[in-house]
Amino acid sequence: MIRVLKKNLIFSIILTATGVSAQYVKTASCADPAFDKKVDSYLSYTSPVINVKDAFNNKSNYIFLDAREFEEYKVSHIPGSRFIGYDDFSIHSVNDLSKESKIIVYCSIGYRSEKIATKLKKAGFKKVYNLYGSIFEWVNEGYEITDNSGKSSNRIHTYNKKWSQWVKNPAVEKTW
Repeated sequence: MIRVLKKNLIFSIILTATGVSAQYVKTASCADPAFDKKVDSYLSYTSPVINVKDAFNNKSNYIFLDAREFEEYKVSHIPGSRFIGYDDFSIHSVNDLSKESKIIVYCSIGYRSEKIATKLKKAGFKKVYNLYGSIFEWVNEGYEITDNSGKSSNRIHTYNKKWSQWVKNPAVEKTW
C-alpha cells in the first residue's frame, strides 16, 4: 500500500511539473485481473474512462474514434468507428464534430487513446472518454469488430507479439 502511495505521489509531482494533471480516477475495469492491472499501469487518468460494457450498451450515443495506426485499423476496428490515428493525429481531423459530441477514443489497451482524448479535451471537446482496455477488452468481451470493408471479422491487429497475450478470446485470430 505504501509503495502504491509513493508511486502515485511521485507520478503526481511529475505531472504537476509538466503541466499535466491527473484529474480523473479509475471508474472501469477489465474482466481479466492481470490485464486490468496492466491497463491501469499505463494510464495517467488525464481523461475520464468508460467501461467496455457501458460503451457497448450505449454505442449509438457515442462517436467512436480509433487512435491506432492505419495498419491496425485496416485489419479490424469497432463497427462504425472513425480512424484518426496516433502518430500523425491532427485536431483538424475532427473539426467537423461538435464540441458537445459524446466521443469515445480507443486504441489497443487505452494508452494512445488516453493521449488523444486529453488533446481533444484541451481543444474544447466536453464529453470525451477513453475506452478502458480499448479494442483488446472489446474483443475479449466478445463484441463484434469489422474489417476495412465493413464486414464482421475475427482478426485483430495486436500491435506486436508481446501485446497479443492480452487478447484472450479464443475465437479471435491475432496478427501484428
